[in-house]
Amino acid sequence: MNVDTISDFLAEQRDEAPADLQHLFISFEDLWERKLWHQLTDTLIEFFNSKESAPQKLQVYRTFILTFADKINQLKLVTLALSAATQCKDSQERLSFLTAVANKVNNPNSQDAYVYATVAVATVKLELNDLESARKDLDKSEKILDGFDSVETIVHAAFYRVNAEYYQSKSEFASYYRNALLYLACIEVNDLTPTERRSRAYDLSIAALVSDTIYNFGELLLHPILDSLVDKDTWLRDLLFAFNRGDLAAYDVLAGHISSNPLLNEHRDGLRQKIYLAALTETVFRRPPHDRAMSFRTIAEETKVRPDEIEHLIMKALSLGLLRGSIDQVDEVAQINWVQPKVLDMKQIDNMRLRLKEWDSSVNSLGNWIETKGQDVWAA
Repeated sequence: MNVDTISDFLAEQRDEAPADLQHLFISFEDLWERKLWHQLTDTLIEFFNSKESAPQKLQVYRTFILTFADKINQLKLVTLALSAATQCKDSQERLSFLTAVANKVNNPNSQDAYVYATVAVATVKLELNDLESARKDLDKSEKILDGFDSVETIVHAAFYRVNAEYYQSKSEFASYYRNALLYLACIEVNDLTPTERRSRAYDLSIAALVSDTIYNFGELLLHPILDSLVDKDTWLRDLLFAFNRGDLAAYDVLAGHISSNPLLNEHRDGLRQKIYLAALTETVFRRPPHDRAMSFRTIAEETKVRPDEIEHLIMKALSLGLLRGSIDQVDEVAQINWVQPKVLDMKQIDNMRLRLKEWDSSVNSLGNWIETKGQDVWAA
């Protein structure tokens, strides 16, 4: 496209643009003529970030940006393309558009941009319910990412976000939980809208509860996104903390809310098993290390589990790696020598403080006893 055509196009677009954006088109032409590609790219991003630019994005990208696409930062090129893609009339058009973008940046020196675009393609395929093809794109992207020493955070954030969406669509809760947390680690939570924060906190909480492999919610409990549940879904936040401390009484109080969520209701039996395991590990945790030989009767009283199910409960905890130890089936005693670490609430921290004070006191008593009994030895 010749200079006159570009100038005419920018003049037309300037006239169509809102008054507060028209000055940017003058900058576009000036920077383009002077071949100041970096400054031109940043000015284009400023324009694309304005909501009022929406009707013009696709035209500006196709008619103007593509004329110098090879001269600018390829990751920023994809960023502009992703913004323009929001104006495609449907998912199918968006898929074709983004596939062309991915192919354009698929060069040895711009693999980060290629991953960024490929992940965007996978997003659209998920919208079209083409899960198999989306998985192939994500696997390809993951392989490329694994080969990088470093990469822009936005690329990793995009990958983890779409990977989480894929696993959520497959109801693979543990994988969704892990990828969703990794996504949150790559972004500023405050950059999400309040609605997005609440939605992600809600989905993460449900996934943590219904997964049959997640028994430690530490990362989620410590994450500020959980605060977004305080206003409308306080019960869900309280339920997570009840599981964390193995609080059967709190669980019974909150159990009425379970039917409000189809997934929780579907996994009601699994949740009951999970809270029993949490109660068991909390019972062990509260005991000092030298007093962890527990009878089945004691465990039944602490966990409210029927005596005939105690052995199965302990074996389940051992197989999941929540506890380490052994079972004496004849004497009905469990000897526990390790319990999986977890995040502590203030009450649990206070219990640890008391145990440390007891330990300190016993050490002092032992020291005094040795000093009293061994006076002659010390004197010698």
